[in-house]
Amino acid sequence: MPRKRKPEPVFFLDASLGGKLVAQALRAAGAAVILHNEVFVPGTPDIEWLAEAGRRGWIVLTKDEAIRRNPLEKQMFCEHRVRVFVLTRKNLRGEEMARIFATALRGILKRARGIPPPFMFSIASSGTFTRLE
Repeated sequence: MPRKRKPEPVFFLDASLGGKLVAQALRAAGAAVILHNEVFVPGTPDIEWLAEAGRRGWIVLTKDEAIRRNPLEKQMFCEHRVRVFVLTRKNLRGEEMARIFATALRGILKRARGIPPPFMFSIASSGTFTRLE
């Protein structure tokens, strides 16, 4: 009997990324992408979309590292076992964010498939990953 293939991961782009350029770069690399505003109304509290991302198994891409500091957001992140990758440098242009995420895609997938959630990694402009606690 043939093995069942796991469904391809879906990337959820937080509104903090702006969305379009990052989504285009990831989709060009073959990734399935959902933008925040395709599912949620603008301004939806982070605790709501974090919970949904965890329930649906989405891989979250964001610039909002405050998730690990805000007690309610951290609770949702942990409770719903969310996988998060964050750009911690705030002044990146859309093209730079798109390049970083597209270049890091293989490393993101490796960690998303191999490490049990919840977890959060930062991705530096150089493509280096650092686990955040």
